[in-house]
Amino acid sequence: MISMQHENKPAIREILRQRGASAVDQEFIINLFDSVLETIDVDENFPSEDMIRIREEISAKLLSNQHLLIVLRQQTAELDTLRRLSLHFSSSLNLSTILNTVVSDAVELLENPRTAHIFLYDEEKDLLQFGAARDEEGPKEKSYSEPRKNGLTYQVARTGKPIIIPDMRKHPIYEGAPKEWGGSILGIPLKVEDSVVGVMNISRSTTGEFSKPDLRLLELLAEQAAISISNARIHAKVSKQAKSDTLTGLPNRRALDERLEQEILASHRTGHPFATVMMDLDGFKVVNDTYGHPVGDLVLNALFNYLALGLRSSDFLARYGGDELTLVLPQSDMLSTKLVTDKMIEQLHKFSYTLPDGSNLKISMSGGIALYPIHGNTASQLLRAADSALYSAKKHQRGSFSIASRPTEEIA
Repeated sequence: MISMQHENKPAIREILRQRGASAVDQEFIINLFDSVLETIDVDENFPSEDMIRIREEISAKLLSNQHLLIVLRQQTAELDTLRRLSLHFSSSLNLSTILNTVVSDAVELLENPRTAHIFLYDEEKDLLQFGAARDEEGPKEKSYSEPRKNGLTYQVARTGKPIIIPDMRKHPIYEGAPKEWGGSILGIPLKVEDSVVGVMNISRSTTGEFSKPDLRLLELLAEQAAISISNARIHAKVSKQAKSDTLTGLPNRRALDERLEQEILASHRTGHPFATVMMDLDGFKVVNDTYGHPVGDLVLNALFNYLALGLRSSDFLARYGGDELTLVLPQSDMLSTKLVTDKMIEQLHKFSYTLPDGSNLKISMSGGIALYPIHGNTASQLLRAADSALYSAKKHQRGSFSIASRPTEEIA
């Protein structure tokens, strides 16, 4: 019989080790022994032999219930993990933040982790897209390799079932893989009901099975992650709809106001100017009057999206209202802005649209250009300046782009 005196802790630990308890479980049980035995009051008048016997009996009882203690430890860890994950995921609806939180938690939960990856899955297109990654050194901006169509990640995504590989070099999925690929890996589907929204891969440099407690904790993480990813996607979709024009799908006035504020802040940081261009179709009222508003809407949808295709990915084109557009050009001076507007006029000349009577649409566009901070220090000032220049172009030379006048008084 072994009592729980301090000097006998190694002996207890050895017994637990021989019984297959992990290092974490060993530490938990020994700490529990300490806590229980410390509750026994030591009475100077109580025979020391009886005290030793009581301690030995308690130690024996605890050791005989080792399995129950390990289950208790695991359930405690699961509850703590759930609480922590709930706090993490409820604090943000930003998809990037959520994904980075998930891979960070995965690395923390697993013993001897090497990497953790998340790939988002589009079931309709059968397409995986990189979401987030992390290794021992920290977050990564890209994956170590693209998922192979016949590889682990696609198989997990398509089947919706986890795949556990204790030794990558001995598994057919990794036949022909680079020699440096080794160790063990686990692929877990991120599912909301029956829909797979992503796949989480966790690898280790060591080979061998993943323990049941590790698998359970990672499954809990995957469940919470899937719900959070789904919620973030819904939030992003609703936000996009709120900032999109219902007819053309282009950003609307609300999105434009936010973008202008962002560009003003960016200009403060970088010192670079940016351009705001107000544009209006010349004589579009004739289309509505002749063919009706439904045809006019079709023309606007086709024309506005056609013009958007010719822009850089960094440029921002919004429908301001009616047949008006507003273009924001980041880090753009007057010369580069004029190059863009000249290109848009040239592009418009190539636009072809057959009207209901068989005739081809002929239309031009006028515009006004305002630069930050030359023509305004706020979004509203820039829009007013560009609108005034647009009015001047339509009055004096339709089909051209005019430059805003400098303010006659100091802008506050």
